[in-house]
Amino acid sequence: MKLNAKQCEKAKYGKDPSKMFDGKGLYLHLHPKGGKYWRYKYKSPTRGKEDVFSIGVYPEISLAEAREKHKVAHKMVTDGIDPKEQEKDFANQRRIEASNTFEVIAREWHTHKLAEWSNTNAETILNRLEKDVFPHIGSMPIKKITHAELLGAANVAKERGANELAKRIIQMSKHIYQYAIITGRADKNIAEDLKGLIKPKPKQHFASIEARDIPDFMRDLERHRPHLKAQTYLAVKFMMLTFVRTSEMIGAQWDEFDLDENIWIVPAERMKMNNEHIVPLSSQAVAILKELRRIHNHPKYVFPSRVSHDKPMSNNTILMALDRMGYRSKMTGHGFRLLAMSTIMEKLGYRREVPDAQLAHAKRGDVARAYERAKFLDDRIKMMQEWADYLDEVTRNE
Repeated sequence: MKLNAKQCEKAKYGKDPSKMFDGKGLYLHLHPKGGKYWRYKYKSPTRGKEDVFSIGVYPEISLAEAREKHKVAHKMVTDGIDPKEQEKDFANQRRIEASNTFEVIAREWHTHKLAEWSNTNAETILNRLEKDVFPHIGSMPIKKITHAELLGAANVAKERGANELAKRIIQMSKHIYQYAIITGRADKNIAEDLKGLIKPKPKQHFASIEARDIPDFMRDLERHRPHLKAQTYLAVKFMMLTFVRTSEMIGAQWDEFDLDENIWIVPAERMKMNNEHIVPLSSQAVAILKELRRIHNHPKYVFPSRVSHDKPMSNNTILMALDRMGYRSKMTGHGFRLLAMSTIMEKLGYRREVPDAQLAHAKRGDVARAYERAKFLDDRIKMMQEWADYLDEVTRNE
């Protein structure tokens, strides 16, 4: 005879455990200390022994719900599946999936790719993950992350103005998901679906002073010298003289310089186009390098960090110095490159190809432009000294 809801509700506890059967092995177990538990007694089709499968606690699981769960479990037994073993397998799978978080898999992917990357690239990627991705989705099982959650992590970067970083977060995630799929820990690459959702930031023109402003700028630099760190002051002058990218300058290491030949060779891994770049050094630039060596004599970096001796200075150092000098929104690190390009052509009379080669604008794989860079090296050596002399001259004449 089957149970009804009222019987389940009114069932009394005795001194000993008792059972109220509903049919086909389903029963309500009454514990002497209180508590009613749904159980399913069955013969294991895999082990050939009788066993008991726990369905849930009454009244959290009602009679109707218990019958539905029992029906599923009974069908398993009929089909040769042990429900208890199946539940253990599911529990183990859930534990495995819970341990396969985005951070765990991302770090594994990062380690797997180390042989293919330069040290700088590897460090940059890991820093991006640790700072901009892991705090948002790192602890989540990779299979459970939704499109909205991944896009949300990228949008945090976008909202603070780091549009390019937001795009890179999606791109990195795409590779991480691909690795997770290959290693059997994800079924779908949700990052692929987000392609194009981070819209490019409108192209901006980098602020730069003009040739006529150079005397005032150099005078302002000297006037603010007492308020700047010695290294910062020299860094601004060195950037003015060499007009390399900020990232190329702050990462400069002493073993890249040949001060006998007055040459600086920036290694390919620190160049935007991944090609080794030659920077001829004027006598003024060499003097700055010698002064930097005298100031701190750092064993590795030309412009070391004041906070951590084993790292280069921050890429914000130049911008902060320009702000202090009163050039916020008037001049940027990239502005030195625009200023040198235009002034060298206008005031020193060089055709565009020479300063353009010095700016390392050639596209990756462009053989003709690579040849052009080598062809103009003698002209560039001469140009860099003339540029330094021109800066000295216009500053003296004011």
